[in-house]
Amino acid sequence: MTEIKAAGVGRPRGFDIDIALEQALNVFWRNGYEGTSLSELTEVMGIKKPSLYAAFGNKEQLFLKAIELYENRPDSLFNIAFQHAHIADVIRALLIGAAAQFTDTSHPQGCALINSTLSCNEASESIKIAINNRKEKNQATIINRFELAKSCGELNDSCQPEALARLIMTLFKGMSLQAAEGATKDELHQIAEMVVAGIISQHVNEV
Repeated sequence: MTEIKAAGVGRPRGFDIDIALEQALNVFWRNGYEGTSLSELTEVMGIKKPSLYAAFGNKEQLFLKAIELYENRPDSLFNIAFQHAHIADVIRALLIGAAAQFTDTSHPQGCALINSTLSCNEASESIKIAINNRKEKNQATIINRFELAKSCGELNDSCQPEALARLIMTLFKGMSLQAAEGATKDELHQIAEMVVAGIISQHVNEV
């Protein structure tokens, strides 16, 4: 953890930059980029605006650092899913894992990456571009894993890795929106199980 000594009004105060960044992530996750104000961020993080600027830059830079933290967590969806050796287990971990993580009540509901830009306007175009680039990178990661599985004979010859990856990403968005609207873990788990069963029966070869 990194401690930052930042000068506020009056005496300097110290704060833990890692904890502050996680607090900022939760605000962006819950409210989205546009719905989050600097005043709310500084209040939740327990710092003043000069301290925020000194430690993180502006709101956009803080947001991108928060999203990077979200994606790089050891227990992130991709980090867990891609630890599995067999493609059937990867698919299960991606979809059933999404159902569990998106409805986890220890943090805001849904996917932070998806929630954050749902209501962005033209003034935040650079944020939308940055997040879309991350989504495309995530989709490419899934495609590469499916292509590897196909080349190893785990996926049958009729499987189209790009189309299957787009299906996974579409399901992520749908489950994230449903979780944010109050869908329960059991409800999303049932959906994920049905889709996983269909994908495996149609595309995954018995090894």
